[in-house]
Amino acid sequence: MNLDQSLKAGLSALHLDLPLAARTQLLAYLALLQKWNKTYNLTAITEPERQLTHHLLDSLALLPYVGPGPLLDVGSGAGLPGIPLALARPDLRVTLIDASQKKAAFMQQAAIELGLAARVTVIHGRVEALQTGPFAQITARAFADLNGLVCLTRHLLSEDGCWLAMKGVYPYEEVTRLQEAVVGEEIELSVPGLEAQRRLLILRPRPVEV
Repeated sequence: MNLDQSLKAGLSALHLDLPLAARTQLLAYLALLQKWNKTYNLTAITEPERQLTHHLLDSLALLPYVGPGPLLDVGSGAGLPGIPLALARPDLRVTLIDASQKKAAFMQQAAIELGLAARVTVIHGRVEALQTGPFAQITARAFADLNGLVCLTRHLLSEDGCWLAMKGVYPYEEVTRLQEAVVGEEIELSVPGLEAQRRLLILRPRPVEV
């Protein structure tokens, strides 16, 4: 099975119906990642098939839970999950931020080559210093623990916004340490080709006590 067939099979398993143009762009992004990874070490996963399952499909498993309004992807690294989400959702505006200059350079080049520059913003810096926004949704795939994510980005979330935190096994200890947010919903994700547990925690600001 080639990459295109694997992508189509994976999308079908995720119950995602993406047009040919989006699938073509997703594979183009994967090719860019493989090309840059040889020099910049963007990901420890080097096999294209595993990059497809562990990066592309894992990111796209989030798609059904991404609502309207701008999205901030914190600690985006190689642009995950932000770039796959932007390719799958032509209406979605995405801001990607990472403290690594080489990763930000890759994301910027990918946004240009994939025709995303008009609605994908890449920022090299630390999220706690970011003053743009607000964002309707803030996501992170491999950033800080839940409380760290909330505390560092609370000033960027819109009044009725939420955090979309991607995790593996249920992070009980992290949840107990949450101070400014509560778990609104927990969703188990089934990522085709990925044996590890994956889940999405939708966090909302803790109501102010009166």
